[in-house]
This record gives sequence, C-alpha cells and structure tokens, in this order.
Amino acid sequence: MRIFTRKGTVLSRRKFFKLLGGMGLTGAVASISGCSTDAVGGKGWIPGQYQVPGNWPVKVKGRIPIDPANPSIVRDDQKCILCGQCLDVCEKVQTVYGYYELPIKKDITCVNCGQCALWCPTSSIREREDLQSVLRVLEDPNLHIVIQTAPATRVSLGEEFGLPTGSIVEGQQVAALKLLGFDAVFDTNFSADVTIMEEATELLKRLDKGNALPQFTSCCPGWVKFCEYYYPDLLPHLSSVKSPQQILGVLAKTYYSERVGIAPENIVSVAVMPCTAKKFECQRPEMNAAGRKAGNPQIRDVDFILTTRELARLMKLRKIDLSGLESAAYDHLMGESSGAGVIFGATGGVMEAAVRSLYFLVSKQRPPEQLLKFDAVRGLGGVKEAEVMIPGKGSLKVAVCHGLKNARMILEKVRGDNSPWSFIEFMGCVGGCIGGGGQPRTSLASADEVRQARIAGLYSLDDRIYRKRASFENQKVQTLYKEYLGNPGSDLAETLLHTHYVDRAKDVTIRKK
Repeated sequence: MRIFTRKGTVLSRRKFFKLLGGMGLTGAVASISGCSTDAVGGKGWIPGQYQVPGNWPVKVKGRIPIDPANPSIVRDDQKCILCGQCLDVCEKVQTVYGYYELPIKKDITCVNCGQCALWCPTSSIREREDLQSVLRVLEDPNLHIVIQTAPATRVSLGEEFGLPTGSIVEGQQVAALKLLGFDAVFDTNFSADVTIMEEATELLKRLDKGNALPQFTSCCPGWVKFCEYYYPDLLPHLSSVKSPQQILGVLAKTYYSERVGIAPENIVSVAVMPCTAKKFECQRPEMNAAGRKAGNPQIRDVDFILTTRELARLMKLRKIDLSGLESAAYDHLMGESSGAGVIFGATGGVMEAAVRSLYFLVSKQRPPEQLLKFDAVRGLGGVKEAEVMIPGKGSLKVAVCHGLKNARMILEKVRGDNSPWSFIEFMGCVGGCIGGGGQPRTSLASADEVRQARIAGLYSLDDRIYRKRASFENQKVQTLYKEYLGNPGSDLAETLLHTHYVDRAKDVTIRKK
C-alpha cells in the first residue's frame, strides 16, 4: 500500500506506521485494508493451512525475518502488509521460526522451503529470481545450455496458463523449453530413477549390517537443512545419495559432456523446480563434483534454478502460450522415465518407488501389483506407516511424513530410540514437492483440493501413461550403469552421486519447548 501526501510524495506503509507510533497510536489495532474488517487479502482469500476459514480481524501481526543474502527468497517491503501469514506457516506448519533463541548467532535461521512466499497474500515474499541470468546465458552462442524439469512442474505449470489444476503438460513444457532456446531438455524423473537405484542399494547395505537405521531419504533440501539445524545427532541416518536435481546436474557435466564432446566449463545446467530450497541446494559448497572431476572446482553441478512461477514468467515474456503447443519429447540420453520417477513429486512417492526397486534388488523378481499401488503410503495423512514383506529380508516397517512439524514428531521418536521403522521418507512441504514454495499461487492457496489434483496427475502418469513402473526397468538408467558408472554404489557412483552433510547446530541456539 502507498499513501500519497499533500505534497505529492509517497508515504510507504512502514513510514505510515512509524508516523502512527510517533502520534502515540502504537498498539492500536490498525486496519490495513482500508479500514475493512475483511480477511487479509480481501474476500475469498482463505488461510487454508489450518483447514478452516480465516475470520480474524485485519491487524498488524508482524513478519518473519529474511536475511538479505538468502539465496532462495527475497521480500519487497513496499508490498508487505504485516499480516503475519509468513510467521504462522513458518512456526506452526514448519516449526522453524520460534524454535530458536535470539540473538542470532550466525545467520537468520531458514530452511529455504519458500512456504512463506506461497502463503504471502501480496507476493511481498517471492523467490530470488534467476531469470535474467538464464536469459543472459541463452544469448551466448559459445555456451551449451541444458535444462531439466522436476516431476511436480508437469502437473502445475498449466495453472499459470489457465488450465485446470493438476493438468498434465509434460510434453508442452518440453516444447516450450525448446522454443526458448535450450540446447537439451532432460527429465529429472531419469535421475530420480538413478536416486532410487543408489538409495535402495544403500538401504540393503544398512539392513545387512544393522547400521544407522532407520535410513532417512535425502531428496528434499529443505528437510535436509532442517535436520542439520535441529537434529544433527541424527545425520548418520540420512541417505548419502544426492537429490535427483543434483544427480542430473553432475551427470550433465560428466556423462553427457563426454558423450557429446563438450567441455563441462562450456555447459550451463539449469533446473525447473517447484521448490525455492533448490536454489540453496545448488549453491552448497560440496555440489561441484563435476568440477572436481575435471580439475576445476569452480564448475558447479547445477548453475541456475527456475521455479515453476519463474518459468511461466519467462514463457510469457517470450509470448509462448503453453496451451497452444504440441507435445515434444525429452532429449535422448537422460530423457527416459519410469512411473517410479514421476511419483517422487508426491508425498509417499519416494518410499513407494524405493520399495518397488528394493523388492527387485533382493528377489530378482518384479514387485507384486500391490507394491505398484502402495495405498498405505499414499494420500495427505501427515504421518503414514506401512509394513512390507521383502523376500529374503522379512518384514520391513516404513514411515512417510510431510511438513516439518510432522518430521519433528518422527525425529523425536527416533532420537528417543522409540522408532519401529527401517526406512522413513521426509518431505519439507505439505503434500511433497507438488506443494513446494515455487509452485503457482492459487486462489485457495495450497488447499488440499489443489494438492490432491496435482497428486492425481502424477499417479495418472505412473499407472496409465508411462510404460514402465519401476526404476530398475529404465533402459537409459541401465545404459548409464553399464557404460559409465558400473554398478549402483560403485566407486565412481559414490564420487559423483553421493554427498555429506553439515552440523549447523553451532549456528543456532535451539529453543527448548
């Protein structure tokens, strides 16, 4: 909101409230929507994270702190109405804000999930844009630009172009990226299948040795950073396998680089993600395995991240209408996907994908039909548990949770040695990646009906459209291992596809609840 004074100058909202304070009015309940008693953001806007309509009067509540150097999110102070939605989601859904003591020790504690941006009714908080950087490299004829697309963006990008929620636009998204000038378009589903081959192999080793169980999934960078801050004593439980985004990035500058004869320093790796934490993840110091292999540590495995919203803005800037495009296919070398890869985008999807391949790796038999539709780990329940019989291994107890408040509950059980599970999937955002902080904003915010429609799109791809359902069936993944990596867990796979984590407890004083 801007207030124009008699002299024609603009009085910002913050200066306005400062003026109120100077007049002795501080503390008064201030209407910030034109003295209306409507909900913040106007009629029809519902803070759906609590699953009930919001009916509190409009008043100043505050806002979360954001570090100016935050790699994932920024705030436009001119748009902030101090409604407190960012505070609520950060504290009550993600259990980050309010769970540390002041003063700050090193930096402002943030897991970079971007849920505050998704819930901000004025778009004051948004992703830190990489659009101009991507446009700049696209215009450089000396660079070879590759891009990957996450599972969840293919069921949400259409919403930015007026299509129904959950519409599948996989082929149109590829066509749009080729029109924009990217030299190769790869599928993050491919590297999700690679992730499963590595993660299932790692789990088998842990089960055989009885080490550091339960194993935690490690695909979600927001969840990983949360664990690094609040539960560093449990880091040995985290799978060492990189996320699908980072695996495809390092393979683009090693495996693909060698196959097409382009030096890694001349390849720019871009990723379209539903997640703002991916911008943080690609900047982690250790994510330069391709550079270390090439003898130039300055080379990053992934250079730029575009959220789903940023890609939509780029397409509109270039006047590309998604709904009018014919489908196009991913590029050959890393473009094949299984249904297991695409369901990574939904809560429970990583677990279901892992169980399918774990069953095969142990028994050498295709998993039974009930594991190809593993209902016990599907749906929007905050914590889901299941038990699966693996031939030769016996009963395996697993759990799935999404939203960091639910993660905290599970982690306390593990910390208290009160965990019956061998394998746990964690996702930082409610619903998994389909509810990520970089996804399209909707009139009902991230209501369950939105999440369910996007999840239905992913499961439709898995069981109706893709020909293969399990990661081990992906022919291009088989070729990758046969011609380049060797076996899952090989020395080269360990070097390129696995990582380590950082104890961030020294950066924050944990508040005791």
